Amino acid sequence: MKHLLPLFCLLACIGCGQNNRNDHAEVKNLIYLIGDGMGLAQMAMLEIESDYAPTAFTEAEHVSLITTRSANNRVTDSAAAGTALACGAKTNNSTLGMAPDSVILYSMMEHARDKGMATGLVVSCYLQHATPAAFYAHVWKRHMTEQITDDLVASNFDVMIGGGSRWLTEAHRTALTEKGYTLAFTREDALAATSAPLLAMVEEEYLPKAPERGEFIPQATAKALELLSKDEDGFMLMVEGSQIDGAGHGNNAAHLLAEMQDFEKVIRLAVDFANTHPGTLVVVVADHETGGLSMPSGKSDFTLSESGIDYRFGTGSHSAIRVPAYLYGTGSDRFEALMDNTELANRIMEIMKLKE
Repeated sequence: MKHLLPLFCLLACIGCGQNNRNDHAEVKNLIYLIGDGMGLAQMAMLEIESDYAPTAFTEAEHVSLITTRSANNRVTDSAAAGTALACGAKTNNSTLGMAPDSVILYSMMEHARDKGMATGLVVSCYLQHATPAAFYAHVWKRHMTEQITDDLVASNFDVMIGGGSRWLTEAHRTALTEKGYTLAFTREDALAATSAPLLAMVEEEYLPKAPERGEFIPQATAKALELLSKDEDGFMLMVEGSQIDGAGHGNNAAHLLAEMQDFEKVIRLAVDFANTHPGTLVVVVADHETGGLSMPSGKSDFTLSESGIDYRFGTGSHSAIRVPAYLYGTGSDRFEALMDNTELANRIMEIMKLKE
């Protein structure tokens, strides 16, 4: 029994906020940061390579551990996990915004839009990719990109920044222009926008890898916050660290670290915003872990003062482990220690009064 005490203490600390919730504080704004493929090992890598200096993750006010399975697989893909995080319901791998029985699932961002809140997406992949599409699309297969683009145009979200111009037809552009959107197809034009609605598709598909794309994702996040925060009814912004996943699939430790460093800048920016704008909740979570990353000692002789660390990948695919959720700002104390990804999403919607 004594060996279980450290685990009990850890879980008590992780969930300590649930004992002293401030249920009366209004959460007006949500900044939802999703690291695609970002498991605990990826966060540990960032900490190690920062020489154990505090990171944005270590400054979290509360932490939960999240299960990620889909409706039909113990190892989820990004479509099913994105749907769970966006809509609060399980679906099958490859499906977006629809339940396995074909019932349409509406995302928290669609609910926020219908409530009159400002809404936004910023990603380093294309906007029709699985995770961002989970917030507005309703299709059986994640690769139905043309139909997903139709849903994107129909979403009426206020700010959308990423790639994806390859699938934007002249009819789409005309429809968006008639709705009053500013259309931007370069990074410079995206960052120069002064009002919403804004659709910025700055690449045909993916943006360049970090650090080749420079500071664009943090800058785009700042631009989205600038535009969305003008809405007195509050806002919801989802930013995805999209290419953490690609680095994990490629078992590329150097690329993975660069993507994690870029995503940490986004987290710091979001936390700084929450610190200066009461009523803002920041949720940082992963859809799943990618790569099966581990960090074994470089040597087996632990009498040495330093044995080194190897970064090893166990798979080129996803894994089934829990992922952490890091919580900051107003409402951060209202989450349980252990949650399913659907429970996380439903708790957010409950806190923000988005669903009856």
